[in-house]
Amino acid sequence: MTAFDVSANEALGPRIVGYRAPVVARSLRVVYLWDADYPWDVRTEKMSATLTSAGHDVHIVARNRAWRPLAERMPEGTVHRMSPWRLVGRRLDAALGFPLFCSPRWRRLLDRSVRDVQPDVIIVRDLPLAPTALSIGHRRRVPVVLDLAENYPAMMRMIFEAHRQRPIDYLVRNPAAVGLVERYCLTRVDRVCVVIEEMTERLVRLGVPRDRIDLVSNTPPRERAEAEPPLRVHAAGEPIDIVYLGLLEVPRGLGELIDAVALLRNEGLPVRTTIVGKGRDAQLFHRQARKLALGEDSVRFLGYVDRETAMAAVRDADIGILPHHMNEAWNTTIPNKLFDYMAEALPVLSSSVAPFARIVRETQAGEVFEAGNARSLADAIRRLSDADRRASCGAAGRRAILERYHWERDTDVLLRGLELAARSVARVH
Repeated sequence: MTAFDVSANEALGPRIVGYRAPVVARSLRVVYLWDADYPWDVRTEKMSATLTSAGHDVHIVARNRAWRPLAERMPEGTVHRMSPWRLVGRRLDAALGFPLFCSPRWRRLLDRSVRDVQPDVIIVRDLPLAPTALSIGHRRRVPVVLDLAENYPAMMRMIFEAHRQRPIDYLVRNPAAVGLVERYCLTRVDRVCVVIEEMTERLVRLGVPRDRIDLVSNTPPRERAEAEPPLRVHAAGEPIDIVYLGLLEVPRGLGELIDAVALLRNEGLPVRTTIVGKGRDAQLFHRQARKLALGEDSVRFLGYVDRETAMAAVRDADIGILPHHMNEAWNTTIPNKLFDYMAEALPVLSSSVAPFARIVRETQAGEVFEAGNARSLADAIRRLSDADRRASCGAAGRRAILERYHWERDTDVLLRGLELAARSVARVH
């Protein structure tokens, strides 16, 4: 039996931090290269825990801004961290550990880890360290899988188009350079994981063979939708609470969300938005709320919180929102929070970004508004102000998680793709 034979009837491996997978016949050693500190990242944990549960030996190679132990055994795998340069201090050490495409420091870390682990496959998360993974993989003759959760060239353009770039961005986030790096990597990696169908089609247009692309989305385990959802009951006059999870940046549409709250407040509909996260434009949104005279009863900024606190905010809310602007970056990815909202039976308010709107419409999980349009957003909130409508949308979203958008389905694709990558002979890059 191979990883191609996985099914719901097979023996499952142990539960690893909430994830379980069918046990595979061939155990592999896997290095997962992550360009930030670990813990924590939801996709890194999810994939690593799933592979470990299936019987694979997983090693996570990560940054170390917090100066944690260089090696640490965790349930989802063994973490190998960058050695801190203590003599230069934390700030300079962090700067010198930035995941540049050709960083010699990252190259040494990965080469040492691959030499020690002797992996069957390297998985590199996103584009910044993909050239490093390819170089080491080629030299050590190890296949490389690119876990491409984001459209990096479009993300870089988005920063510049929003006029929120910093001087350093011209060097490390130059859209033209990032585009060249992406094309170089896509022609050389053995397989590519993507999170949404729209990214698959983009890569096919760029010349990546469809049979080398694996759709492994950002879905939650099915069991998260199996528990009875919270009963959301409103007292008379209580504001409708709209929750946002994520980075605080202009292209994510938070400016329009705050404007929509002000519009509805002026029109007599009591609403409040709870914003969870941090980001480069946080102070801009704080100033906007103050200018509009929106206090804590209208706009609450919780800042960065742990996942449990964030999910508690979701459970306490009435509506989950994805207010992102329309651009190529968002049109080729999908955020975890969409499925988190749906699993909690929370009705979803989505901008017209292609994959977000497609899923919300096909599942009937909520309402869609015109991206970048505060009036359209306010009107969509008003449509969801009816409690019965919210309950119907929440139930439909939860049903979609139980039937289709769950991690167990993505697990099959992940295991099959990894097996195919391991079978391949490292090509000349």
